[in-house]
Amino acid sequence: MNFDAYARTGVDLVNARLDDLDDLRAIFPDDNAWMRDEVAERDLATFRRAQKRLRDVFEYGTSGRDAQAVAELNTLLEAYPVQPRISGHDSSDWHMHVTSRGASVSSEYLAGAVWGLSVWLCEYGSARFGVCADDRCGNVYLDTSSNCCRRFCSERCATRSHVAAHRARKRAAVPSQTDPLAPVP
Repeated sequence: MNFDAYARTGVDLVNARLDDLDDLRAIFPDDNAWMRDEVAERDLATFRRAQKRLRDVFEYGTSGRDAQAVAELNTLLEAYPVQPRISGHDSSDWHMHVTSRGASVSSEYLAGAVWGLSVWLCEYGSARFGVCADDRCGNVYLDTSSNCCRRFCSERCATRSHVAAHRARKRAAVPSQTDPLAPVP
């Protein structure tokens, strides 16, 4: 099982827009097209609740509240238990699923996401759960940097934030034309 991929599904869920069923369908990659096809309106509320609780896990981790992150993940593991089973169509296609046959789409997806994030926390620590430092963003990420120094969810957010900070410093260094106390050149 690829636990990192399962952990990334948790990140994808937290960062997803969930205004309607089409938004929910958009989180399922092509290799999970069956989920996209089977997801129902009743799943939307379940995904929204889980999204908020998983965001809390990232915020706990980012702020050094390991015990709260662990407690929330344990509660989520109870709500979405992992019941592994082997699945496939022939002997060249065997793979693991995280829930029993007949589980709802929300149970299948959320069991995998919660399991992946739990394994990630045990392997790397909750400090590797991040919330983007760009105030305009708020996306979460898994910090895979070598020294746990990542602060942004993407290069785009990092660049945007650094450019804004540079411009603010530049504005602060140039005296205002309308400032009567500014020295005359």
